Amino acid sequence: MGKLYLIPSLISEINPLEVIPLGTKKVIENTKFYIAENAKSARAFLKKVVPYIQQSSIEVVQIDKHRSENDFFSYLDKCKEGENVGLLSEAGCPAVADPGSLLVMEAHRRNIEVVPLVGPSSLLLALMASGLNGQNYAFVGYLPVDKHERRRKIKELEARSLKDKTTFIFIETPYRNTKLIEDCLQTLRPDTLLCIASDLTGPKQYIKTLKISDWAKENFVTLEKVPAIFLIGVQP
Repeated sequence: MGKLYLIPSLISEINPLEVIPLGTKKVIENTKFYIAENAKSARAFLKKVVPYIQQSSIEVVQIDKHRSENDFFSYLDKCKEGENVGLLSEAGCPAVADPGSLLVMEAHRRNIEVVPLVGPSSLLLALMASGLNGQNYAFVGYLPVDKHERRRKIKELEARSLKDKTTFIFIETPYRNTKLIEDCLQTLRPDTLLCIASDLTGPKQYIKTLKISDWAKENFVTLEKVPAIFLIGVQP
């Protein structure tokens, strides 16, 4: 029986062999069927990792939110036929802040071996570099779009962080980054710590953790169109 490989993709414009280890590269060399969020970008990534790959020799199917779960899960039939299947995220690790977790769960139900591979994870890299509590943390995804709901959520996370010393990690659509930062500066306590991390592993990598009172004095980097990770917490 074939295996389901969870293959991390790039999170910045960089030579993939700087962050993709040899073991992951070998799996890509020997896998011919892939499931991806975007077929075109997935093929471009595979070509970067293995430049000599023949595009005609691989098949990449795109996750389609309009397909039924049964149609989506049918891709795992390849494993039953003895062929390995690769699951690719658009950026970072599959099934983490990513739609692939449903497919992974179905693989477990079918007794298909799931193999996570090593590669960049923006969430863990940001947590590692933040200086915030790495013993007790939670990823809460996107905050509410509505300004009042977003500020209410930020205050709620801060209260939980103060109570349990939990680090909270969240993300935002790049064009709303500035508004999110403004909400944090205007909502959080002066001594609460905020970390902003962007372009991780890339040439313009930016990671800084400051108290809110100190962020207010900073001309922080422009993040309007750059994917970023945000963390709030207290001193561990």
